[in-house]
Amino acid sequence: MLRAMPSKPSGQSPTYRLTLEYDGSRFAGWQAQKNARTVTGELLRALADAGFEAPDLGGAGRTDAGVHALAQVAHLRLAKPCDPERLRRALDDRLPASVHVLAVEPASPRFHARHLARARSYVYQLSRRRSAFAKPWIWWIKEPLDLDRLRAAAAAVVGRHDFRVFAVKEDVKKSTLVEVEAVEVVVDGDLIVLRFVASHFLWRMVRRLVGTMVRVASGELPLESFAALIGGEVPAGADPARWTAPAAGLFLERVLYPGDPPLPPLAAVTPIVRPAAPTAPPPAGKPRRAPKKAKA
Repeated sequence: MLRAMPSKPSGQSPTYRLTLEYDGSRFAGWQAQKNARTVTGELLRALADAGFEAPDLGGAGRTDAGVHALAQVAHLRLAKPCDPERLRRALDDRLPASVHVLAVEPASPRFHARHLARARSYVYQLSRRRSAFAKPWIWWIKEPLDLDRLRAAAAAVVGRHDFRVFAVKEDVKKSTLVEVEAVEVVVDGDLIVLRFVASHFLWRMVRRLVGTMVRVASGELPLESFAALIGGEVPAGADPARWTAPAAGLFLERVLYPGDPPLPPLAAVTPIVRPAAPTAPPPAGKPRRAPKKAKA
């Protein structure tokens, strides 16, 4: 039976770097679980169906249930070498439509997707209007948001801070110091996209940051209280755990390794889902034509 293992590089096993995108809506996350559908589980099943023996498969980020990925990176070690494109096609032919292998590249036997990553970027999508189509990929905020306050909160996150207030209890046992390189805010009509870049993230840290930043932008939480939370203090009435943003709007955007080009500005990135504005009525004097009747 194939299984994902938190591995050490094994000798000269043929090693490949996989880049994948997936819609996490119907998955219980990336990590393999016994009684739940996961992205790793689907990959292992596809490998087995294609006849590949894979002693090791590991991802760069363990995305939570419902979280998506635009370019997740994984290392894959096989018992025997295989042409990368043949491997990619074999996997894609057997994976569900919600998972797509973007690329398969030969890698050093010592390549480890998580340990060698120098930074990760996540984007979160907020929508200021309801959408009939984009619900699985956005968080619709009904309350008016003050963009200046949102940007001020984003600026406060940048730097080295103790984010234990934004971590789940399991992560508090480890170091909760995180160096956040950048937080960007881009507005495109009714869509607001936030980008967080850091060496690593604590479990649910981004979602709790987003949920709390929305409280700042709506006027519910003072900026001073948000700054206190970033400093590890919990002002009266503040509860980042209760304010955790829905998983639907969160995407693992990129995993960066030494030598990789820098991320382009967020303004240059096409939004993942842009809630379209309602269709405008036709100009006066140019009525729409009635549709032709179908022939019997």
